[in-house]
Amino acid sequence: MPSFLCADRPHRLRRLALIGLATLLCAASPVPPVAAPSFAPWIDGTAPDEPDMQVQAIDGDTYVLRQSVRTNFEAPFLYLIFGSKRALLIDTGAGGLQIRPTIERVIADWRARHGGRAIELVVAHSHGHGDHHAGDAEFAGRPNTHVVGLSAADVAHFFGVEPWPEDIAPFDLGGRTLQILATPGHEDAHIMVYDPVTQLLFSGDMLYPGRLYVPRDKFADFRASAERLTAFAHTHPIRALLGAHIEMTRTAGKDYPMRAARHPDEHGLALAPSVIDELAKALETAPTPPVIDRHADFIVYPLEPRPKAP
Repeated sequence: MPSFLCADRPHRLRRLALIGLATLLCAASPVPPVAAPSFAPWIDGTAPDEPDMQVQAIDGDTYVLRQSVRTNFEAPFLYLIFGSKRALLIDTGAGGLQIRPTIERVIADWRARHGGRAIELVVAHSHGHGDHHAGDAEFAGRPNTHVVGLSAADVAHFFGVEPWPEDIAPFDLGGRTLQILATPGHEDAHIMVYDPVTQLLFSGDMLYPGRLYVPRDKFADFRASAERLTAFAHTHPIRALLGAHIEMTRTAGKDYPMRAARHPDEHGLALAPSVIDELAKALETAPTPPVIDRHADFIVYPLEPRPKAP
């Protein structure tokens, strides 16, 4: 598995030395972004024997899990990120299956490779919509586990995002400090998670290959989040964005029908960091009221506000 740690780049240092920069050390400046992670084909509903979940490793401490579209049409992606003291699980799926057995297998394998080390599990969410927390109950009562609440106040309190949503909060996994970005708009408690080790931005439902649903009464919040995200991206190396769904085909600008049960010819999961500027520009120039705006890799999709719960 590839590593992105400074010590694993002697070839880069040798190349820099050849052009007269032999004094440049790994810690001297942020590492330029490298190629996006590559994945084997994801389960997409086209095979009759498709498993309920699929796991792929980015490296020995970073895992991507996908729920089968056969269990729920949302087919969300989940992320499990390990440090030396705790692991962060981002989202618990859309229901229609048990996710904990798969999570436990990944954790058990990680622990076996680290001398049986005990590790705390933090269960958090990209945001509070039901297709991202349906599996929370499976972790109730699990030892050494904390399930973060769903409201913006819960998320801000747990991660220390103060003031919300302007602050960017560090979250230490033990030798691996993530950064938590508050990005409300799609949903009030939406966050993105940036990992400096892999240079990956876990972008939830705000930016992924699909329909970016924005309630019309939250469009200003979504635009403000995109502006803050753009500022962050201009000062941090981002290798790729990994979102919570895929709803686009490989044909530029073409999405699947709503609630599609199969995703043949599916768009790749990873998005290039250039889409951040593209989204910000699209929102800046959007008319009032906003309309559906189709791009090669995403669609800005305004919606009427969800009815408030009684």
